[in-house]
Amino acid sequence: MNTDENKTTTTASTATRYAVAPGYRVNVRSGPSTQYPIVRALPLGATVAISCQKYGEWINGPYGTTRIWDNIAPGEYISDAYVRTGSDGFVAPRCA
Repeated sequence: MNTDENKTTTTASTATRYAVAPGYRVNVRSGPSTQYPIVRALPLGATVAISCQKYGEWINGPYGTTRIWDNIAPGEYISDAYVRTGSDGFVAPRCA
């Protein structure tokens, strides 16, 4: 079990992974808003690698209120309010 609650580093790549808020199955959407369709849900205890980030709909979650959305795979976004990045700002490049 990982004792670093903020993030872990994978050995296969240098991508930083961030923990999703404990106790939440976060919906993954096709864009940075709840108006976009849900493409899947993350399981409890998930970690995510953030490819890029962009502004979208304001969301209130366990890590505050933000309009930053994290791109975790092509066409997959989750609100940064549910990801423990240790920052209120961007931790990855902005999405194009």
